[in-house]
Amino acid sequence: MKYLFVLLLAGVTAGAQVKKEQLNLMPWPQNVVINEGNFALNKNFRVNITGNPNPRIFGGVTRFLRRLDGRTGIFFEQGFITKLNEFPEATLQINCTKSGKIGLYEDESYHLDIKSNKITINASSDLGALHGLETLLQMLQNNSNSFYFPVSQISDFPRFTWRGLMIDASRHFQPVDVIKRNIDALAAMKMNVFHWHLVDDQGWRIEMKKHPRLIELASDGMYYTQEEIKNIVKYADQRGILIVPEIDVPGHGSAILTAYPEIGSKVITVTGGTSEKNIQGTAIATYGVERNAGIFSPTLDPSNPKTYQILSEIFDEVCPLFPGAYFHIGGDENEGKDWDANPKIQEFKKKHKLNTNHELQTYFTMQLAPMLKKHGKQLMGWEEILTKDLSKEAIVHSWRGPNEGVVAGQSLVNAVKKGYKTVLSNGFYIDLMYPVASHYLNDPMPKDATLTAEEKARILGGEATMWTELATPETIDSRVWPRTAAIAERLWSAEDVTDVANMRKRLETVSFRLEELGLTHIRNKAVILRNISNNQNFKSLNEFTNVCEPLKGYTRNKGGTEYQMYSPFTLFADACGPDAKDSLAFNDAVNEYLKSKTPENKVKVAAFFTKWIAVNKGLIELGSNAPLVQPILPLSKKLSDASQELLLVLDNKSTLKKEDLKALIEQCNTKDHADVELSVYESLKKLL
Repeated sequence: MKYLFVLLLAGVTAGAQVKKEQLNLMPWPQNVVINEGNFALNKNFRVNITGNPNPRIFGGVTRFLRRLDGRTGIFFEQGFITKLNEFPEATLQINCTKSGKIGLYEDESYHLDIKSNKITINASSDLGALHGLETLLQMLQNNSNSFYFPVSQISDFPRFTWRGLMIDASRHFQPVDVIKRNIDALAAMKMNVFHWHLVDDQGWRIEMKKHPRLIELASDGMYYTQEEIKNIVKYADQRGILIVPEIDVPGHGSAILTAYPEIGSKVITVTGGTSEKNIQGTAIATYGVERNAGIFSPTLDPSNPKTYQILSEIFDEVCPLFPGAYFHIGGDENEGKDWDANPKIQEFKKKHKLNTNHELQTYFTMQLAPMLKKHGKQLMGWEEILTKDLSKEAIVHSWRGPNEGVVAGQSLVNAVKKGYKTVLSNGFYIDLMYPVASHYLNDPMPKDATLTAEEKARILGGEATMWTELATPETIDSRVWPRTAAIAERLWSAEDVTDVANMRKRLETVSFRLEELGLTHIRNKAVILRNISNNQNFKSLNEFTNVCEPLKGYTRNKGGTEYQMYSPFTLFADACGPDAKDSLAFNDAVNEYLKSKTPENKVKVAAFFTKWIAVNKGLIELGSNAPLVQPILPLSKKLSDASQELLLVLDNKSTLKKEDLKALIEQCNTKDHADVELSVYESLKKLL
């Protein structure tokens, strides 16, 4: 009894009372109640599992213990969890009533109850329990010498059933370890779909036994073996993640057609013969794996029976590797140029009363549906597959927006009104380097459309989309994380959880915690900076990344030809990311100064200018023995020049005319140096 009293006392005194706003939970749960008191951690902390969960719970709980141990250094006595009800007296009790099924519409809810002497996670399935463990990890607090959980109750469930991330492994091949660590991060953020883009113009990435030419001629030797794919699928299953593979057809066909040119749509006219007799005919075009980025004309021939024979054999081999119920066939960006120029295809269209290429593509798509259905797969494709003749069983993936000349999310509204299930990616394109707030405030549920409850139910959720034309295994994590955590919150949390400042505060801690899963989004920045600086002190270089962001949209790689798939991605732009750290702090300082021009507020603004002048000097010095620093020096000088003059402006000592000062600041709006832009330009303008 005395020992129990000491334990209870330790729970109460382990730390100060935690307030809800101090928690760094992400995604934010549906309901959080904080009470007085704390649960103190010690080496006797154990976990017990009861009910009828899937065996994946054992690995999940073991990983939870190791991560908790890694954070606290407590040396828990419990090692590997292998069976149910092993420690009935354990302080963490997990109760699951059923085995979770990987897929949509599964009950992922959980209830987490933290008392001062006991923690309970109740969940319908082990999938919910795994989510509860992630929340418990995020609840961890500490004081100067101990770790504890605040006494609290959390009830939680996802808002959308499809919460995904797509990684393109065709443009830049992403090795197994990259895929696995991103799957771990998805699980940590309570996401449940990994969309694996495996085939495009730049490469075929799946080992094929029956059609080995695909990897021999179209993979550059970089592909996943079937055993590796099975291993990754199992790895994802253990973490509650559904894998949706994508083979993009009929457009984006360069890789497939490199191996099988005879099913391509392009025709070459051949003229020959003698002076007496001229012979004209057609020949099969040759194709090559694409090295640039962009939209290309190689397209499969929808009038050729062999096209469907080969695709059917491919699906027969690939579908069994992926037990999930969905298969993505792409279907995007087919310009139809080769179709228009092919007389045989034009004749085929007339014969089948297909008036447009769009209708021809629907004909093609519908030939694939039974091939996939044979393997229990539901067809999914990008929004271009949507026509009046498309099967209602297909899932429409909405991706286009104003940049593509359409109203953002319009295809999603059109699809649900016509009876199709949809997933939104427009607004979640993380490869475009847009700030985290733009993704966070983008909602799959359209605000300006009148939808019935039935139509709303067809909006399955959303998907962060990571195309890799400009991302290698070394840099991809920094392009995916931490912004995808904010997208995860949009797809999980209540619709009214939209406070950007609060999200940023929590995201900083979440980003750092993701490192324990092996993600390189923070650490690899130093690797790139060491390379650029020629292994000199790169403090000034690092400071400059805090005011620079990579060019946004697709402006970094003009025309898709500035970079090839084998170009170096170890440059200054690759070390920079969206939401440059100092730009946010500087903008806040400028706003405070303009609101109240006190000496204190003036000092805060001036400190940035003084720092940027010093950074420029440091970069000039660094560049004397680092050629890769040279491209950023003109931009650094422009910021330094503007900073020097604005210091005089703050002290009312500037002698420049207003138009000259404006021109000086306008120089900071250049996008001509090192594929980056100064993220502080808009804030500098405010000071005029």
